[in-house]
Formats: sequence, C-alpha cells, structure tokens
Amino acid sequence: MSLIFEKQIQVTEQHIDGNNHVNNVQYVHWVEEIAAAHWDFVKHKTEYPKDIWMLLDHHIQYKKQVYLNDIITVKTYPKSPEGIRQPRKVEFYCNDQLVVDSTTLWVLVDAETQKIKRLESDWLEKLK
Repeated sequence: MSLIFEKQIQVTEQHIDGNNHVNNVQYVHWVEEIAAAHWDFVKHKTEYPKDIWMLLDHHIQYKKQVYLNDIITVKTYPKSPEGIRQPRKVEFYCNDQLVVDSTTLWVLVDAETQKIKRLESDWLEKLK
C-alpha cells in the first residue's frame, strides 16, 4: 500500500474570500480534513485503530492563488516519525502546479486515557 493519499476538491463560492481566491484559512481546514480522511482509511491496518491524532504544529506556504471552479488535487503522506511527533506533508496542486505546501506535526493520543502514545519508529513500514 502506498502511504500517499489523495483527493480532489472543486473550489466553490464557500471557499472564496473577499479577494476572489481561496481563503487561506480554507487550506488549514483542508489539511486537517485530509489528514483525518487518510487516518480513517488506514487505521484498521494499525495497532491504534481507536486512537486519535492531535495537531501540534502547522507550517503552510502559499505559492499561487486558486480561484472559483478550479480543481485542486490534495496529496498527503506521513514522513518518518520524530520521537513522539509524526510529521505529515500535505500538498495542493492546481493544473499540475504546487500551489500550497504544508508540513504539520501530530501526536497520537490514547482515546481512553487522553495520554500521548509513543509509536514504534517503524510503524509506517507496516502500512506499506
């Protein structure tokens, strides 16, 4: 299985701001949305299907504007763990050009105890 997960989004009026392009806050929402969708897609293949991810840090770089009716391809994938932190990349493409690039850091939290879990350093290898 590939660790890359993707989906397409058509830009609608609700995504547009006063400058007639996709609102920057919308990208933050999409980053969280695709991360959750990816986890829902793979969690049953892990030892942690009931646990939840919490966002610690978010870096986003806006490269080009996207407009009403554009189609965005969103790609996400986890990178190698950094101790208890799990980095994730989210890339937004429009017309095959990278328009927004995001790197986030997450921690896995036990759903019952609400404590952070330490993942095995090779846990992603088991998903391939």
